[in-house]
Amino acid sequence: MFAAYLVVVILTSAVNGLAAVANFIGHEYPKSQADKLRVPRSWMRPLGALLAAGALGLLAGFAVPALGTLAAAGLVLYFLGAFCAHLRVRDYQLGPWAVFFCLPVAALAVSSVYHGTW
Repeated sequence: MFAAYLVVVILTSAVNGLAAVANFIGHEYPKSQADKLRVPRSWMRPLGALLAAGALGLLAGFAVPALGTLAAAGLVLYFLGAFCAHLRVRDYQLGPWAVFFCLPVAALAVSSVYHGTW
């Protein structure tokens, strides 16, 4: 079970960490998504900070299990908010969103099972 926990948490942390970096450096993909979803570009750094906090919190969960579980739950809430933003502008191309959403859901599940909180 530890192997599954390790792989899912590291993968989720890496993907969200890279997304945070893309927001911080002003990569074209997050900017185009913000424009499509009518999210002000001024929000890109704060949203990137939330992604970075989630990614680091997942890694900190190896030392403090409750922190990792809370970080995974926070990322799930973040991507539920992103889902609402997609629906608000009637954007139903949810493939990339689904990948980003399923990773923290999986991290939350394996974290809860591995640490016995489920």
